Amino acid sequence: MATTSVTETSPLDVTLSNALGGRTAQALQRAFGFHTVGDLLTHYPRRYARRGELTALDQLAIGESVTIVAEVLDVRERTMRARRGSILEVRISDGAGILTLTFFNQAWRAKDLVPGVRGIFAGKVGDYRGNRQLAHPDYELFESGDERGAEAGDATAQKWAKQPIPIYPASASVASWQVQKSVEVALDTLPPLPDSVPPGVRAELQLLPLREAFEKVHRPEKDRDWKAARETLKFDEAFVLQAALLQQRAELRRVSAVSRSPKADGLLARFDAALPFDLTGDQRVVGDEISRDLASDVPMNRLVQGEVGSGKTLVALRAMLAVAESGGQSALLAPTEVLASQHLRSIVATLGPDLSARLRPVLLTGQMSTAERRKATLAIVSGQAHLVVGTHALISEAVEFYDLGLVVVDEQHRFGVEQREALRRKGATPPHVLVLTATPIPRTVAMTVFGDLDVSTIAELPRGRQPIESFVVALPDHPAWISRVWERASEEIARGRQVFVVCPAIDAAPGGESTLEAGDPPDEAGGADGVDGAASTDGAPDAPRPLASVTGVLASLRQTPALAGRRIEPLHGRMSSAEKDETMQAFARGEIEVLVATTVIEVGVDVPNASTMVVLDADRFGVSQLHQLRGRVGRGGFPGLCLLVTTSEEGTVARERVAAVASTTDGFELAQIDLDLRREGDVLGSTQSGGRSGLRLLRVAHDGDVIQLAREHAHDVIEADPTLAEHPALRAALARRLDEGSRASLSKN
Repeated sequence: MATTSVTETSPLDVTLSNALGGRTAQALQRAFGFHTVGDLLTHYPRRYARRGELTALDQLAIGESVTIVAEVLDVRERTMRARRGSILEVRISDGAGILTLTFFNQAWRAKDLVPGVRGIFAGKVGDYRGNRQLAHPDYELFESGDERGAEAGDATAQKWAKQPIPIYPASASVASWQVQKSVEVALDTLPPLPDSVPPGVRAELQLLPLREAFEKVHRPEKDRDWKAARETLKFDEAFVLQAALLQQRAELRRVSAVSRSPKADGLLARFDAALPFDLTGDQRVVGDEISRDLASDVPMNRLVQGEVGSGKTLVALRAMLAVAESGGQSALLAPTEVLASQHLRSIVATLGPDLSARLRPVLLTGQMSTAERRKATLAIVSGQAHLVVGTHALISEAVEFYDLGLVVVDEQHRFGVEQREALRRKGATPPHVLVLTATPIPRTVAMTVFGDLDVSTIAELPRGRQPIESFVVALPDHPAWISRVWERASEEIARGRQVFVVCPAIDAAPGGESTLEAGDPPDEAGGADGVDGAASTDGAPDAPRPLASVTGVLASLRQTPALAGRRIEPLHGRMSSAEKDETMQAFARGEIEVLVATTVIEVGVDVPNASTMVVLDADRFGVSQLHQLRGRVGRGGFPGLCLLVTTSEEGTVARERVAAVASTTDGFELAQIDLDLRREGDVLGSTQSGGRSGLRLLRVAHDGDVIQLAREHAHDVIEADPTLAEHPALRAALARRLDEGSRASLSKN
């Protein structure tokens, strides 16, 4: 997509060094990556503290949030006995009682809190050895002659006490109150701002002017101020994002594509007639939607989401056949070599010998030999190969197509928009684009992340799919159950079945840390939920237990009595292409009974005889990953078994995530649970590309109505003014908040 050039400048684009000075700007840049006033002002308070009503010291109750007007009596510092550091204790009095303020490792406060100084102190009343205290209270000291130094009943003091306190996301180097001071300096010099939301929409929805919204969200006098401001800013975020997606959609539709319609007695008809089964109802509906798109001279840009095993690849193959009838080529982009190789074998087997000979499917991956690559690229550029399956190697500048008519991106969440676009640009005329994902997407996420695509859904599973039983193996509660896991695996093997064992790491690095599979996404929930280290007595967390690794588990299982005599082999991304392919084919033939692997087997791998999936350290994987992994079993004529082994404690988010997967096999229900459990930044991929996501207040899990409303209004604006010539403020907002890096990060889901 072409970016819009913007000549308009906004006060939000002023650099922080100009607004705040170089020293403060550098601190904010190092701590948060902020560069402009807009970056700072969209760093919104994460919550608002309540100072509480002004309270006399002789009326304090334990656990209450209170605010006291008092005078400092004395200050002393003492060394902590149990750990390193010191405690600063400040005694204050309002003339009727005495209270202690306690600060840990903040001796520098003694310079301000000198005997005789007066101020307002706010915090929650605690008890220490029978004495009331405030730990780390908020306070504001009065200057000489400050009228708020009056009695607790003074109106000015009362107003200050009731004013919400903004609490900002902070860092180790920049505290919340330092962010607040910087925001106030920026607001003091901020002029009126152009609004990205058109005046008519703003009036209809009773939104605040943008400048006023910034003021009230950062410096509210009452709760209703910041609540109204957040609603305005939330809609603004949704509106800008939807405008960007709809503008991108409009630009794609302005170019022409080659219409690709199958003949009544052509390749697709022959293929359908030879299928040994009937298409499901959803496959027929989605197939008809794709056929209409392909027949148009407007490029198709469609997302097909479907349950694991719902037959998305078959739907894509039928689209490829329709394109091939007009002499066009289709390129299927897969995230891993294992999956690309499996796709090629599956396509050849599904087409049968006659159609395969006619269409000449070829594989292109990065680890092929020079001779193999040369042969494949020649077949592609000459047009002999109508179906091309490959990994990122397809995007290489050396790869040219004869007539690229269709791009199929499998498992879109593994790619960014830049890879999709790089492959799309290889067509002489814009090719049609079909994006596949086996990660079901809630409606609000589809609108927010894939708003430039038409969305089709395959929820119906083909006949013959067997049920899968899932269980959480909670080792903190039942440590001995791990032995039963391997006994259960042995029982399945004795029935002639095979077993997957998935680990989050390839091997254990020196020092107890684990080396993750290259290219694997980190734990989707992020934070400390993945490894639950117990806190030690001094408050510091224990060193995390090393993750289960392929090399470690492989060695252990080969020594496990329950699996004695079984062939157990590894599979991971560090193996060569030939090694991975040989291992997968041996597993598919039944020669390997236990495959110990990383998430290279997460998607697309189809071994009907595999009945059991054991996921070790299951809490290290996201909901969608676990659902994908579970989908590798239950593909034969017998039930599947999924054992989710976790060391996370009861009550943690990590344990909730694992339990959620075990509770249902409905991917769409799990998608909503996933959305509820995950942090918003993770949902939208805001940290994956280095670009800033445009979302700060909008919560996709809860703001579906706002997103829908914003999309409707943005649609009207883009429909009437596709280039936004009449909306310079919106055009500037798109450039500022949703540059190409941010668009890429939004599309990596």
